[in-house]
Amino acid sequence: MNEAHERLTVVVVEDNPQTAEFLATSINAHPQLTLAASFMTLAAARGWFARQGADLLLVDLGLPDGSGLSLMREVRRHWPRCDMLVVSMFGDEMNVVASIEAGAVGYVHKDDEAADIAETLLAVKRGASPISPMIARHLLLRMRPASTTTPSGLEAAPAPAVALSPREQEVLQHIARGLAYAEIARLQGVSVHTVQTHIKKLYGKLAVHSRSEAVFEANRLGLLDETFKR
Repeated sequence: MNEAHERLTVVVVEDNPQTAEFLATSINAHPQLTLAASFMTLAAARGWFARQGADLLLVDLGLPDGSGLSLMREVRRHWPRCDMLVVSMFGDEMNVVASIEAGAVGYVHKDDEAADIAETLLAVKRGASPISPMIARHLLLRMRPASTTTPSGLEAAPAPAVALSPREQEVLQHIARGLAYAEIARLQGVSVHTVQTHIKKLYGKLAVHSRSEAVFEANRLGLLDETFKR
């Protein structure tokens, strides 16, 4: 069998052009993988899988015309040998559990710098179920009882409320959508430096150090609008 036949085919469904390009480059750079197709909408991806399958599906959840969950359910039903990996900005319990129920065998957060997408995809084909450390930690925290006690037996104090300014709240929503600093600055009519200042203050109030941690903590504290919890 020649090298072309040994390659695993991958379909990417991602609506952010920069992310889609990064994923495509990572996949095509690996000798055991080839990018069969890349789509930005649910409808286009459905059209592909209505005609043919793939070895691997790399899919985002929040797409312009629907949820990647519905695509995964269809692929699992018609192409059971296609292993599916979610790459998403959100790591809340609802989305992670729903993805697993839809057939995902792995869930990687977009801000997980440790993730090598090509190697992660190959690990999936070897039977692994990769999940970002931040998402795993978040799920474990979710599974703990709502009220905890200190070693002395006293009930621990609840997490303090976080008060965000209107600008900080707006920046938080844009971060949750995965927008770049330049795009946030354009939408707000301010400089990138101003956006970075808002984000620095936001991180301080949430006691986090990265975009992914900010989204996780905001989800936990109920600071994200429902429209952003895709």
